[in-house]
Amino acid sequence: MINSGAGTAFNMNSNEVIANVALEILHKKKGQNEFLHPNDHVNMSQSSNDTYPTAMHVAILMNLRETIPAIDILIKSLSRKAKEFSSFKKIGRTHLMDALPVTLGSEFAAYATSITKARDAIIASQKELQNIALGGTAVGTGANTPKGYRKIVIAELGKISKIPLRPERDMQHGLQSKFAVGNLSGNLRNLALEIGKIANDIRLMASGPIAGLAELGIPAVHAGSSIMPGKVNPSLAECMNMICFNIIGNDTAVSYAVQGGQFELNVMLPGMLKCMLESTDMLKNFLPIFSANLIDGLTANKEKLRADIENSPVIVTLLTPKIGYLKSAELFKESLKTGKTIRELVVSKKLMSNKEIDSLFG
Repeated sequence: MINSGAGTAFNMNSNEVIANVALEILHKKKGQNEFLHPNDHVNMSQSSNDTYPTAMHVAILMNLRETIPAIDILIKSLSRKAKEFSSFKKIGRTHLMDALPVTLGSEFAAYATSITKARDAIIASQKELQNIALGGTAVGTGANTPKGYRKIVIAELGKISKIPLRPERDMQHGLQSKFAVGNLSGNLRNLALEIGKIANDIRLMASGPIAGLAELGIPAVHAGSSIMPGKVNPSLAECMNMICFNIIGNDTAVSYAVQGGQFELNVMLPGMLKCMLESTDMLKNFLPIFSANLIDGLTANKEKLRADIENSPVIVTLLTPKIGYLKSAELFKESLKTGKTIRELVVSKKLMSNKEIDSLFG
């Protein structure tokens, strides 16, 4: 897909193919001739400089038709888990250290919120891509186009593609700037950052089953080891991470390409298009698999979640309003030293009853 700058060779080759197919249909001899010429007729009122970026915008927008529903599938899966896990309290973590309790459901609800925000930004950035500079020809001045051509051809392309395409108000801007592509690429990167973070969390919460956190159970999608029988790896989360890394890399390439144009034309279009289609292809193809075969199959280890809350000294924080900071700090240290739970210490010292403790974090 990456070829000569601005896609000129791709456009010229396309013109030749179209011309030869037309000549074949008309029962004329194929090859360049005055009856139907690739440049004089197929390329009439056009330039590679306005047709290729238009095709790029349309191709990306068409791919987004499948990408956005795939993102919605992930949001629905995360939301279902948020509801399913809403009553399962667990130890929160900050700096990877024990923090105040949260619910497993609230964590997944936050994930759904993150992906929803990322999706909304992608949807918003589509609007800029719907502005196209077709009819601008070589440098955005519209040279060699008949009056009214631009309006008619964009309207016709909109009907064919079923995309609400609009003429770019400033055609020179449309050819020299790739702001719209860079903006969407950045939003795809932001989505990848959020999904990657979620995949990392799942891998950590599913670590174990003995020597890790073991808060989540993950479905086995294939044998996890060639040497260790019965091992279950977070393979789909790992695959999701790698896809996210590639999307981030593609955005870096797009970013360089966006600023890599000079004067009246950005010639880095084929490289941009390759990266954009690759990123959206990976998302639309893998997100439904990730959602159905990993997220939907996650289970909560209720006993482990509860035990972690009971055994973690950090829950003494919840007692501070009742017994004060200094007494809470003493209990924290004593718990670590003796191995007794905060609940055991508080009840034995008659600072609070089991019922009163339950009302705080039960």
